[in-house]
Amino acid sequence: MFKKLAMAFPLAIFLFITLFVSPAVSGYPSTSVKSWCAQTPYPQQCEYYLTHNPKYAHPIKGKSDFLKISLHLALDRALHAQSTTNSLGSKCRNEREKAAWADCVELYENTILKINSTVDPYTKCSATDAQTWLSAALTNLETCKQGFDELGVADYILPLMSNNVSCLISNTLSLNKVGYGEPNYNKGFPTWVTSGDRKLLQTSSPTPNIVVAQDGSGNFKTINEAIAAAGKRSGSARYVIQVKAGTYKENVEIGTKLKNIMLVGDGIGKTIITGSRSVGGGSTTFKSATVAVVGDGFIARGITFRNTAGAENHQAVALRSGSDLSVFYQCSFEGYQDTLYVYSERQFYRECDIYGTVDFIFGNAAVVFQNCNIYARNPPNKTNTVTAQGRTDPNENTGISIHNCRITAASDLKAVQSSVKTYLGRPWKEYSRTIVMKTFLDSLIDPSGWLPWSGNFALDTLDYGEYANTGPGSSTAKRVNWKGYHVITSATEASKFTAGNFIAAGSWLPATNVPFTSGL
Repeated sequence: MFKKLAMAFPLAIFLFITLFVSPAVSGYPSTSVKSWCAQTPYPQQCEYYLTHNPKYAHPIKGKSDFLKISLHLALDRALHAQSTTNSLGSKCRNEREKAAWADCVELYENTILKINSTVDPYTKCSATDAQTWLSAALTNLETCKQGFDELGVADYILPLMSNNVSCLISNTLSLNKVGYGEPNYNKGFPTWVTSGDRKLLQTSSPTPNIVVAQDGSGNFKTINEAIAAAGKRSGSARYVIQVKAGTYKENVEIGTKLKNIMLVGDGIGKTIITGSRSVGGGSTTFKSATVAVVGDGFIARGITFRNTAGAENHQAVALRSGSDLSVFYQCSFEGYQDTLYVYSERQFYRECDIYGTVDFIFGNAAVVFQNCNIYARNPPNKTNTVTAQGRTDPNENTGISIHNCRITAASDLKAVQSSVKTYLGRPWKEYSRTIVMKTFLDSLIDPSGWLPWSGNFALDTLDYGEYANTGPGSSTAKRVNWKGYHVITSATEASKFTAGNFIAAGSWLPATNVPFTSGL
């Protein structure tokens, strides 16, 4: 079976010298930066750039000063890399190279936006915000490389794009390293959910700004028309789009500039958004999503997101979210391989249904699933993996937390369950992190619990934990004995992965009106 490739494409570490750097420039003398750069995971790149650019010639006064300089350095190099990437479009030899390259153009633009948010004096940015946005920036560059690998075209354009931006972002993550957020809840939601948003989520029929209805009774017949109209609004206040019952065959993208959009449907199985893009059909995983959301503060309620490409077409995403502080309430996600792409940033899912086979909850967000039903389907290769978390750097504040959910067999799997092995997850990337807490695990879960990706890859560096789960599949007696796997026995340790701590839910969720549990 075609799989996502876990291997990283080898970077030409000093290719940037010929591509981007004039040899006749100078910055800090190497002696003054050596001790600072020695504190980072990639001192060589740090030293090289700080000593080869006249813009970095003022003294470093302390660690916060060094972090600020490192952030600007990462931004500078990302801008150089973006320019090079943009210029390579004409060199693409076929549609697959063009598809992978087009992803990279979009991903570099978002990377620059994220790094810029950490240095912009007019953007409110806590240390946790910075760690979240830098983690997203690093994820973007990994995704760019991954697209070329997936489509089998990594030999030509990708080496020309190789640069050290990933290393420089990793340096900033290391310097800015912060712990988990403080628990802070208001009426069952993280506090980042405003009281107004909380009311919208809990009101049976929030007043919409516009209505989508296929029968012509609304403002528009398609969701894309409504999104286009939302893009013309002034300001960025919460904008509610009601999507009446019906099956909408559309691929929807809610871009960076479309903040605080809310889609309200008539309920799971009633309002359905469906598409069929897939890697098997020539798309990258990133672009296969039926609905892709990047604009921050997105909320969805009462909608089914579906990808009908089928298991035979491999990666086929129903929903991809890279929306910071996004919330999904009473929604369903239906697909097979790679159903739900929790791509990046802080996300919260409550009372949702998720269906799939291989790696069907995957990505590199800081995400909490609460009171959700997770259904494994019948897979063609007789193996299911519920999660594939994509953390590539030990300082990224990302991971998948499954809390107070139910993991059971979908109806098509129940009949053949004895011939299928289902695992809680496998390590897609080196620092893969997934925690399953207080969740009902039915008998479909294999006694070993977790599956290797390839040989010994990531078994020592991953972070997989289980705490106080119940059900016939919850016994940890025969679980894997990997260095990175642990049974959590301490409530204090487990509480790091609650919504209150892991995604600082108390600071944003209350505004959305989605109920949530802050602690264990």
